[in-house]
Formats: sequence, C-alpha cells, structure tokens
Amino acid sequence: MPWTGYAVSQGKLSFLSATIAGSIGSFAGAMFWYWLARHVGDERLGRWTDRHGAWLTISRKDLDHTEKWFARWGGAAVLLCRMIPGLRTFISVPAGVARMPIGRFSFYTAIGTVIWTTLLASLGWWLGDNYSDLADPLGWVSSGVIVLLLAIWIFRLIRQHRHRPAKRV
Repeated sequence: MPWTGYAVSQGKLSFLSATIAGSIGSFAGAMFWYWLARHVGDERLGRWTDRHGAWLTISRKDLDHTEKWFARWGGAAVLLCRMIPGLRTFISVPAGVARMPIGRFSFYTAIGTVIWTTLLASLGWWLGDNYSDLADPLGWVSSGVIVLLLAIWIFRLIRQHRHRPAKRV
C-alpha cells in the first residue's frame, strides 16, 4: 500500500480507488484464511501441528494458548491485529477455528483493514516526493528486518530441537 500511495503522489491513481482496491484485496485474503481455518477445524489443525509445526516453531500447546487468548479477546483481537504486520493474516486462523460468527468477523476485519490500508496509502502519498531520499535507507532497514526475523526463526528451531524429548526406539 505505501507503493500505491506513492503512485497516488505521482498522479497515477486516485487515493480513494487505491484504498478501496487495497481494502477489498486484504478483506478477500482474510476471508480465505478464515474459511480455510473454519473448514480445517481445531482437531485437524492440532494433528497437522503435531506433525509439521516444528518447522513453524509452533506446538499443540501454542495452539491451546492461542485458543484461550482468542476466547478472551475475540473481536478486539481481530480489529487490532488487522493493523499489525505479520499478524494481519494469522488472526483469521484462530477466528475461523473458533467459529467466530461471520458477521462479527467481517465487521472487525473490514474496519481494521480499511484503517490500515488508508494509513499505509497515506504514508506512501505523504512520502512520495521524498522517495529518492528514503529508498536507500529503507532498503537497509527492510533487509535488517528480514535478517532479524530469519535469525529469530532459526533460534526458535534450535531451542525447540534441544528441548524435544528423545524418541524411544
């Protein structure tokens, strides 16, 4: 969306159409993950996590913790997580597994999505004229964030492997 805002600053798009298109796309993605999680359900997700969760550094215990957390925060969690990079997509999964009513999920998702896409497009529009001054420093920041996330994932994999009970033969 910041790139879309940049295109708005260059006169290539209208702000309203860019924000509407971004919001619709984001909403459609959220609905896909919600319906997938709802279809898969708690038990199948748990079995999948038991077999493959180590690669994502999640366990059945993590799923149980998330389920309890979602039961407490529900709608507020959907609304606020729509505005947090990385959690925007994933919040649809506990909502679907918990079978949050579709109307309630859609309402909170729509509000959070429109706010977030509007903020990102506005940021891109506002920064548009300063793009050349910002491109190099932001490129380094983006690379740093990716390296940091990769390091955290590797650390969690190693820690999880060390704490895994030994298999009996």
